[in-house]
Amino acid sequence: MRILVVEDDEGTAEFIAAGLAARGHEPTVASDGREGYERASADRFDVIVLDRMLPKLDGLGVVALMRRDAVSTPVLFLTNLSGIDDRVDGLEAGGDDYLVKPFAFEELVARLTALARRPTLGASETLLVAGDLEMDLVARSVRRGGEAIDLQPREFRLLEFLMRAEGRLVTRKMLLEQVWEYQFDPRTNIVETHISRLRGKVDCGGPSLIQTVRGAGYMLRVPNPAA
Repeated sequence: MRILVVEDDEGTAEFIAAGLAARGHEPTVASDGREGYERASADRFDVIVLDRMLPKLDGLGVVALMRRDAVSTPVLFLTNLSGIDDRVDGLEAGGDDYLVKPFAFEELVARLTALARRPTLGASETLLVAGDLEMDLVARSVRRGGEAIDLQPREFRLLEFLMRAEGRLVTRKMLLEQVWEYQFDPRTNIVETHISRLRGKVDCGGPSLIQTVRGAGYMLRVPNPAA
């Protein structure tokens, strides 16, 4: 992936860029908001990592100008600002995801990969497919092997997130933030309970698609027919 990292802290920028490069990605670093906006507008990136507190132009201003100019590249805010209002401000300005510092690098990579797999703003894709599992985002319907699956709204949202990240690990924290919009761990088994219910509906009568990665999280993975 071609990834633009807009970060004014030199040490953090170098750490992220080096880690991404080591994983085969192509990072480009911008050290202030104005440079970040100009690079995002002039070049094509798969995803952007954007700090909130930047010199010359803050992160909210960067993404607002990008969306005004119809630059639809997915943006992940990476910031020290951890309040609910901060997250809402970032998403309402046009951001797509929000990760608070300090962060686990593997989670950053997983989130960037998931963002890069999403259809861009204005894209015509309305159908998600994983093996014989199909989700129609317009009709809000799910089928597996042609058979309809009745899901509650939260189950639908959970399955959509898993399908968009097909083949990639999603952590419990990611699910709490993206599906339940929690910025804290409620210390309940809410994720585990919903995964169990969803697995009972989606995997009933067919090979298991929703996998538990012990000690790490979950993954939706289509079994290899040759395995």
